[in-house]
Amino acid sequence: MKIGNIELENNIFLAPMAGVTDLAYRVICKQIGAGLVFSEMVSSNGIFFKDENTKELTKVDEREKPIALQIFGSDPKIMASIVKSYLNTREDIAIIDINMGCPAPKIVKNGDGSALLKNPDLVRNILREVVNVSNKPVTLKIRMGWDKDSINGLDIAKIAEEEGISALTIHGRTRDMFYSGEADWNFIKQAKEAIGIPVIGNGDIFEPEDGVRMFEYTGCDAIAIGRGARGNPWIFRRILNMINGKEDIPPTKEEIVSMAIEHLNLICSIKGERIGVREMRKHIAWYIKGIRNSNEVKNKINTIDTKEDMEKVLIKYIEELNKLG
Repeated sequence: MKIGNIELENNIFLAPMAGVTDLAYRVICKQIGAGLVFSEMVSSNGIFFKDENTKELTKVDEREKPIALQIFGSDPKIMASIVKSYLNTREDIAIIDINMGCPAPKIVKNGDGSALLKNPDLVRNILREVVNVSNKPVTLKIRMGWDKDSINGLDIAKIAEEEGISALTIHGRTRDMFYSGEADWNFIKQAKEAIGIPVIGNGDIFEPEDGVRMFEYTGCDAIAIGRGARGNPWIFRRILNMINGKEDIPPTKEEIVSMAIEHLNLICSIKGERIGVREMRKHIAWYIKGIRNSNEVKNKINTIDTKEDMEKVLIKYIEELNKLG
């Protein structure tokens, strides 16, 4: 699959998730089969005003290329400015993705994320300004609309196509749904039929079968997996295997815990031990969810402050799982 001039290995993508799709996890997902990985969303204002914490979010590793860097904001001039002066110069970034789907209150209260869906004229202005200055493909992520009384995602999709967006990701929920209820795959299907640019389906892909069904039902060009990929980087490979008629082999319990250890070492090498250990607590909980005695292990992990001790707990857990068979 291609997005603009960027050739991708496959059309199973890691969706952007704040606090989840950091550099370490993107590398892991890419190595296990993701055709494209998206960064956590990055503030265009943060880049514009040279905030160091924001700059950290834009770091890229050779192993995760090609990568799409997702930005958010609502000032067309600022967004175009940071693309022209900074993102265009970054050869390690392949695609620029614009977030107009985030439902978080702290984002929408500033008029960013999914709040932009309430203002199609501003959406058009942002897309036009950014596309006009970008030397990379620009993609867009949206939801169906703000709420059930203002479902205008198809109108936004048409604006995106008219303004030169290279691909559109659609999460099949409104902003007020957050992540509740079921994603409306029929809406994604309608969008695919309404526009000519690639459509990336997003929402409620938790098992490999879900990914296959989304392709079949919506006719979308690619899928982006968010919550279903937390603690589950194997989902990319498993969907690819199912699509290609290969045997679906889920990871063993030992492989899952071993991956958590690999993730721990990688994140600590990138962010340092103090931050890495703290951030791994949630990742480990996602990895081991549903495995025998996982609550006991999770409770231990949440009290640990060193990589060595965290690794010891996980190694001991593997030994216990092997004994239990």
